[in-house]
Amino acid sequence: MDFEIPEDLKMMQSLVRDFVTDQIKPLERDLMGRAADLSDARTFLPEETEAKLVKMARDIGLWGTGIPEEFGGAGLGTLGSCLIEEELAQTVIPFNFGDVSPVLFDCNDKQREKYFLPVLNRQKYAYMALMEPDKSSLPEMKTTAEKASLHYVLTGTKVSLSRPGKDYFAVVFAAMGNGTTCFLIDKDTPGFTVKGGEETSGWHSQTKQALVMTFENCKVPAENVLGAEGKAFHLGKKWLPARRIVRGARSVGVAARLLEEATIKAQSAESFGKSIAGRPSIQAALADIAMSIHAGRLMVYEAAWKADKGETIKREASMVKLFTTRMLYQIADNVAHIFNGPAYVAGLSMERLCRPALATSATDLALELQRNIIAKDILKGLKV
Repeated sequence: MDFEIPEDLKMMQSLVRDFVTDQIKPLERDLMGRAADLSDARTFLPEETEAKLVKMARDIGLWGTGIPEEFGGAGLGTLGSCLIEEELAQTVIPFNFGDVSPVLFDCNDKQREKYFLPVLNRQKYAYMALMEPDKSSLPEMKTTAEKASLHYVLTGTKVSLSRPGKDYFAVVFAAMGNGTTCFLIDKDTPGFTVKGGEETSGWHSQTKQALVMTFENCKVPAENVLGAEGKAFHLGKKWLPARRIVRGARSVGVAARLLEEATIKAQSAESFGKSIAGRPSIQAALADIAMSIHAGRLMVYEAAWKADKGETIKREASMVKLFTTRMLYQIADNVAHIFNGPAYVAGLSMERLCRPALATSATDLALELQRNIIAKDILKGLKV
């Protein structure tokens, strides 16, 4: 078995690593805040700063690397995408190279021009509207759509954690009698209103960014149905396993940065006049973090390698997501031990890394889903 990364991907990995180190990481302190009370902390980069990063990424050929060629991207394989995401995840700055939800890969030709390409080119923002207020279970979806002649009428409320933008549209999942249907709803559609998402400053700014979308007898033309009626949860299904592997790579990247921060802390902190790096418990924590990262990285790379060979990766993808998510929880605990405090300490890079990493991918429901996929695959009698 060859564990060597191909030379061309090594060069790309080095290019991304330099971009993150030279262009993105220097912006971290401004994002996390310089004031003593962190009153100047931000959730996102200023638009002009992000625009400069986007231009630089385009100039060096990194834009749209994870988007299939048929949709206007570079069509980089799963392993290459994993290498890129692992590097991007090692900074607290929320930046990517033109990532687009695979749900939008199912746009038809007309929708692709109006919605998909503007999102890829950062001309529009897509507000993903799947969640609902106080609802953690998808079967409880209360936002409904009723067909009426050449349009649909939507009623309900959705919550989105998407980044706010001046020009946007909503990707809305609504319940119908024949299942759940996805709609693309323009911002100026009558009956569609958005509240929240205003840019705020301060340490708690990240918790104030939820967008609340209300639909009151909102009429949506039939041409704005994404995919087939009643088949919303089939959208992007073809690309979902590979996306889970790439998400695992991001977790590995976050973990690698946490190990770096924990190592610096262990080397610089003292207790009773002695460096804490000499304590057996600190050394054990560092070793456990490094071991977990190594295991997670091997799982990610092997699954990505299989994906690029065209093999079935459904089980491997779920294993990667399950393992790397649990890995982050365990690493956060070890980092908290080394820092002698909780992972959520305002003003530290580990707080910015831990909070979104654990909040976005580690719900009990999501983990249970991955276990269910793995178990069903085993029960089919496939080789373990």
